[in-house]
Amino acid sequence: MFPQKSSANVITVTELNRQVRDLLEGAFPIRWIAGEISNFKRYDSGHCYFSLKDAGAQVRCVMFRNRAALLDFQPKEGVQVEVRAVVSLYEARGDYQLTIEAMRPAGVGDLFEAFEALKKKLAAEGLFDPATKRPLPAFPRAIGIVTSPKAAALRDVLTTLRRRHPGLPVIIYPTAVQGTAAANDIAAAIRNAAKRNEVDTLIVCRGGGSLEDLWSFNEEVVARAIAASPMPVVSGVGHETDFTIADFVADVRAPTPTAAAELASPNRDEWLARLAQQSARLTRALERSLHSRMQLLDQLGRRLRHPGEALSLRRERLATLAHRLHQAGAQQIAARKTGLERLSLRLAHRQPQTAPYASRLAELQRRLSLAAERSNDQGQRRLDTLAARLAALSPHAVLARGYALVERPDGRVVQHAAELSRGDIVALRFADDSINAQITDRTAQQADLF
Repeated sequence: MFPQKSSANVITVTELNRQVRDLLEGAFPIRWIAGEISNFKRYDSGHCYFSLKDAGAQVRCVMFRNRAALLDFQPKEGVQVEVRAVVSLYEARGDYQLTIEAMRPAGVGDLFEAFEALKKKLAAEGLFDPATKRPLPAFPRAIGIVTSPKAAALRDVLTTLRRRHPGLPVIIYPTAVQGTAAANDIAAAIRNAAKRNEVDTLIVCRGGGSLEDLWSFNEEVVARAIAASPMPVVSGVGHETDFTIADFVADVRAPTPTAAAELASPNRDEWLARLAQQSARLTRALERSLHSRMQLLDQLGRRLRHPGEALSLRRERLATLAHRLHQAGAQQIAARKTGLERLSLRLAHRQPQTAPYASRLAELQRRLSLAAERSNDQGQRRLDTLAARLAALSPHAVLARGYALVERPDGRVVQHAAELSRGDIVALRFADDSINAQITDRTAQQADLF
């Protein structure tokens, strides 16, 4: 009656829940979900647990500590929110739930998109360009404030201005800072301040609040009014973490209204202290300069003398130098005379005696002349002998005795008859002339020279 048990087809509850969780997380991408918070609890661990519901259903949610710490508002019971969540399953109980990655008040997403769109548009037009930002005057003649007369921010600004510069005139341009018509009222107040031209610096401010509370300062009409203002504008809207379009368009952005008042007004106490410091430095500098000039005057007074006294000193010095010059010249002349006499004596003692060597020089000259004559005679005789021997060996002498010199056409001398053949042309050189001849025959015979 029962099918056979097979362990291959049986899974545990844990495995089932794990597969369901993987199926849910894989099938549903992360998305934004709107609903109302119910049964909200934040534990000591920092994790938040609640339900998200609407008119027809609800779902359990968990937001872990690392994500909850990033919230810029406090979630509470009954608040409409939008959550960015992962659809998952809590395996231990098998409960279907949402794991929250981010949370924002309902409607903030649309406002944020509108904020980013307007910011991008105005930036493209150059309204945020740092080059167009104007510096705040160091000493404004008056400061204007665009805000609500009932706002706590106005009291903070006035208190700060009174503390920093009690005598500085302040003109308030009242306007609503929250509500559907607030943006147009703020823009009108800014234009009114520009038209009246009563102030040098304009503060546009209000206290902190939600994104919806501050939205009037994100409207395009307010941004363009600030950009068109002829006087520099300081934006002090919300708290330090709040940013509005007015902050980007204004010449200076202050984190709070109080900071805006501090940036726009000079601090009288600081300037008085700086003035006192500069005055003390100037006084010390003048005293040092005066003392230095007095000392220099004393030094110049000591150096200043009557012209007659200076002339007399110059005369005395000139006479002294003339006397020293005369003495120096006489001393040099005397010294040169003494040196000349000393050299003359030394020269007289060292003059050579040439008389004894004159006869010897004459004898040596005579002997040299005789030796030269003998050498010349011997050379002439040797030269004659060599000339005679050379004449005896000269080929011209041989030719003169009746012999002839046989030469080839190229000038080579023929020494043997065997060097010639029949038909060869030779030159026969005699003592007085030469002739050309042709070999017709050759007869071998014993030479008989003697």
